[in-house]
Amino acid sequence: MSKIVIISGSPSTTSRTDLVLRFVESLLHKKGFSVDYISVPDLPPEDLVYARFESPAIKKVVELIENADGIIIGSPVYKASFTGVLKSLLDLLPEDAFRDKPVLPFMVGGSSAHLLAIEFSLKPIINNLKGISTQGIYFVDSLIDKENSDNPIKETDCELRLQTQLQELINAIETKKRITKLELSLV
Repeated sequence: MSKIVIISGSPSTTSRTDLVLRFVESLLHKKGFSVDYISVPDLPPEDLVYARFESPAIKKVVELIENADGIIIGSPVYKASFTGVLKSLLDLLPEDAFRDKPVLPFMVGGSSAHLLAIEFSLKPIINNLKGISTQGIYFVDSLIDKENSDNPIKETDCELRLQTQLQELINAIETKKRITKLELSLV
């Protein structure tokens, strides 16, 4: 069974970002994936603020990421970038924490004006952590229904984009596993 880690960089558990990421988690469970969900606000704030690389909570996050086959990282758009709480966590990860792992970036913003936040903020940090970024998904928050946790996506086109991007991540995970298996058989 493949493992996926979802990292929510939303400082609010009632945010649209967190709502959609939880929906994604349920979709992945239905597809037979094991999912670990990391919500940055659930981590000890003092570990993040004081950069406690060796704290048990941060070590656990690193372990979950190391054991994952793929990663989904999501954040609301704040000041044309991802959130500060997410940055605090990412700064504590080893330099190659995402090494060769497919990573699906996900962002929610107030308007389509912030669409490029994925390209200019999340994808560079994924690359810096040595991950392999998929295309990514950006949603305008008005297209997310905060009252419907079963399927919070209001628009068919948005749901189709989400399904397409999830399949891209799944395909990347399966391809990486096949390549690894082939490499091991050649040794």
